[in-house]
Amino acid sequence: MSSNAPPITPARFAAALPDLPLSSLHAKAAEIRNSISHLEASNDQLRCFADEGDADCADAIRENEEVVERMKDRIGLLKAEVEGRGFLWDNGPTDVNGKEPGEEDVDIMNGDTTSGAGSQGVNGRSEGLGRGGGSLGDEELARRLREMAEMDEEDGLHL
Repeated sequence: MSSNAPPITPARFAAALPDLPLSSLHAKAAEIRNSISHLEASNDQLRCFADEGDADCADAIRENEEVVERMKDRIGLLKAEVEGRGFLWDNGPTDVNGKEPGEEDVDIMNGDTTSGAGSQGVNGRSEGLGRGGGSLGDEELARRLREMAEMDEEDGLHL
């Protein structure tokens, strides 16, 4: 990021969220989590040089840590928006049921077990295919992200 371009403020970020569909909120969270993982990997690689006294690497690690904290705050804003709409939040690599990616696709909502898409979420809203709720397999998630990327190119909406 350029030092001349400050990051978008949390207030502006939060103000843009109500207009976005649920699937875009989850996609943005996945994008941010991916960025965090890359920054953390970069810090791991830089740490040995910083430990040996390289001030530039130490500064880069501190800057990356600041960016990671801002990104975590944005994930918190996304979570608040999703839950404010009455949906459950997915915390990332494990879903709300504690399943790892690739485990059997059985959703557990409010004590009820259903298999596949179309389960009823909070407030009777349908979750699953087309709504961004529930849990998705890797191929379905990749397909949806590609679709959203194509929609973003057409609409020009970016956060």
